[in-house]
Amino acid sequence: MKNIRIKLLAITFCIAQIATAQTITEGFVDSIVQKSMDMIPQAGVAVAVIQDGKVVLSKGYGIASVETKAKVDENTLFSIASNSKAFTTMALGLLVDEGKLNWKDKVVDYIPEFKMYDSYVTENFNIQDLLTHRSGLGLGAGDLMFIPSGGDYTIDDIIKSFQYQTPVSAFRTKYDYDNLLYMVAGEVIHRISGEPWANYVENHIMKPLHMDRSAGIYHNLKSKENIAEAHKVEDGKVIQIEAYDENRAIGAAGGIYSSVADLSNWMLMHLDGGKINDSTTFISAKNRREMWKAHTNIYFNATPPQPYRQHYEAYGLGWKLADKNGYTTVSHTGGMPGMLSQVLMIPELNAGVVVLTNAAPGGYSFISVTREIEDAIIGVNGRDWVTIMKNYIERSGGQADSVVNAVWETVDKAKTKHLVLEDFVGTYNDSWFGDVDITLKDKELWFTSKRSPKLSGKMSYYQANTFAIKWTYRDMDCDAFAIFSLDENGKAQSIDMKGISPNIDFSFDFHDLNLKRVK
Repeated sequence: MKNIRIKLLAITFCIAQIATAQTITEGFVDSIVQKSMDMIPQAGVAVAVIQDGKVVLSKGYGIASVETKAKVDENTLFSIASNSKAFTTMALGLLVDEGKLNWKDKVVDYIPEFKMYDSYVTENFNIQDLLTHRSGLGLGAGDLMFIPSGGDYTIDDIIKSFQYQTPVSAFRTKYDYDNLLYMVAGEVIHRISGEPWANYVENHIMKPLHMDRSAGIYHNLKSKENIAEAHKVEDGKVIQIEAYDENRAIGAAGGIYSSVADLSNWMLMHLDGGKINDSTTFISAKNRREMWKAHTNIYFNATPPQPYRQHYEAYGLGWKLADKNGYTTVSHTGGMPGMLSQVLMIPELNAGVVVLTNAAPGGYSFISVTREIEDAIIGVNGRDWVTIMKNYIERSGGQADSVVNAVWETVDKAKTKHLVLEDFVGTYNDSWFGDVDITLKDKELWFTSKRSPKLSGKMSYYQANTFAIKWTYRDMDCDAFAIFSLDENGKAQSIDMKGISPNIDFSFDFHDLNLKRVK
């Protein structure tokens, strides 16, 4: 009788969950997007929703460009940034299915010149270590090689960089998100298949899934029509910025351009157990499970709060995994300058959501719209995510502005008569980032990166041995401190750096630089 009672309670609970779940309608999504767009300035939003294995909504809102006023629709192409990572793991999974690769193969077996910061780590670093953010390196280590865009770093430079970087944790013990190792994974795909990463993804993933407008990198797009431009929001105004990166090396970490219509086909395949149209096996069930298995713990809470009752978050292979209201969610976000996105699936409910946006922060609609739809699908009387994101942006932005404004106020009052500016002039080198020139222009110091030309700007004295750099690049808030170390004669010998704004994107990893005078 006890067991029967438990089973009846479980059934009752399941029925209650099902009863509170909501069918997603166009009007429901329209209202969420409109609320977000009314609250905070933004450009465009595209949304697709899958329920019960069918696409119930695929729609665009707002504009693709403030300059052309072109409208967003379901076929508008956006940079999906780090949502590209799941395509990289899928490509590897296909190669495993073909017997050309094993998940635990050593990276050096395919890229002999690959070298990490430690010989043991180098010798034992396997394919899955490239994908699971447990390398021992810090958050976004080395990202300055491709953020901001315009650097001349190649995949060979990226492969060589890891030996010069400093770990922040022991190998395979801690989650720290990275991008560069996914680029190495893309090179593994290239060396095994003979096809560049972007071509492989287009030929072996996008083509079979009829993702007809999508491409692995911007350069490979068949048509340059109906593409969302990137924007930033400054002083309440939406301003168009540069969107496209010339560096093909970033593809496997964040290069894909796609639409919500095409990404619906991607999600449908995943939700159908790795099959196409319920029949054709696209990837084996075993390797699909491997991608959705928790490989790296992010956090765990044995007594999670209501209403979501989320016990854990973990990273699989190109996907984040979590539980909400008793359901496993499989998701990922993506961010490039002026482009923010999220893909989320709930496999048990055969449901999914994709939201693509082209303004930052833009009300963080990629979070708020996704969360509102997710809450309705899983039957949670959740939160007002649009208002939460609005308040977060205003609060964090205000706090960051106060910090940044205080720095420049100090600069305005600073006196430099005691400084001999010539003592700071010279060439400084970091082993993975390259040379930086400190020069004098019109009696003021100027910082110029030789390999990342957008990182160029005037250096204004702040205090002690520290200068504040205002970059000529203004698409993102990434101004930085340069802290000089001097010898006994007052001549600069090295530079440490860090971002000024507390809201600086983690990819501006100035703190990882170790610039030493070489000239």
